Amino acid sequence: MIDHDRLFKELISTFFIEFIDLFLPQVASEIDRDTIQFLPQEVFTDITSGDKKEIDLLAKVKYQQQDTFFLIHIENQSYTESEFPKRMFKYFARLHEKYDLPIYPVVIFSFDKPKRPEPQSYNVRFTDLNVLEFNFTAIQLNRLSWRDYLTQKNPVAAALMAKMNIPVKERPQVKAECLRLLTTLKLDPARMQLISRFVDVYLDLNSVEEEIFMAAVDKIGLSKEEVYMEITTSWERKAAQKTREEIALNMLKMGMTVNEIIKATGLSTEEVERLEASLQEEN
Repeated sequence: MIDHDRLFKELISTFFIEFIDLFLPQVASEIDRDTIQFLPQEVFTDITSGDKKEIDLLAKVKYQQQDTFFLIHIENQSYTESEFPKRMFKYFARLHEKYDLPIYPVVIFSFDKPKRPEPQSYNVRFTDLNVLEFNFTAIQLNRLSWRDYLTQKNPVAAALMAKMNIPVKERPQVKAECLRLLTTLKLDPARMQLISRFVDVYLDLNSVEEEIFMAAVDKIGLSKEEVYMEITTSWERKAAQKTREEIALNMLKMGMTVNEIIKATGLSTEEVERLEASLQEEN
């Protein structure tokens, strides 16, 4: 299972300014970038269902040349939910009550389907009275064309192109273009790996697509780039690790001991024990 919330939270918190620049340019032009402060994650309990919800990202920022602060709340939504606008309003109301500051709410809709426009407001109306009209900014990735972001010198663009509206036959080309853009950004190794890992998770190619991808890489001249070689080496290590873990899981199911599995796969004791624990949880 892909931990969508963790991947998006990691991406946006690391490249917060770049995200604002890319999708919220008006907000970006109004804030003092030296004042950005990420606030502790809030956990809310739905009294009706008993479910606990944790908001994704909350930042406190100050207007330029003013002493006035406001909050930017960013939420990633990886699946469709009819009651989601209502939930966003609940978050807004509770955050507003706690911090007593204006809140700019933003939602990233990151699911692949459906591609219909998602609601971005929650309203309470009567025939003679409009009680509430709550709106939030919606960034629905599957309705954005990846081609519109090809020339954006922005690490968030390099990552999120992998989740935009991509015809199946263009998946290998998009992965190559994500990497091409990434190699132009001069990021430090840790941030570069964060983006490349994000792209690799969401554009996990099959063997046929992989061949097309390699041809696209050669065509745009990436294969000789040192940064590209570092990224693909990391992917190869990740793939090899995944294969070793799959073999270890099969061996555990066959009743083989931890020591036998360590010798056969080269995994550490901690890695095998972690796999053993996860297998026990499933059963």
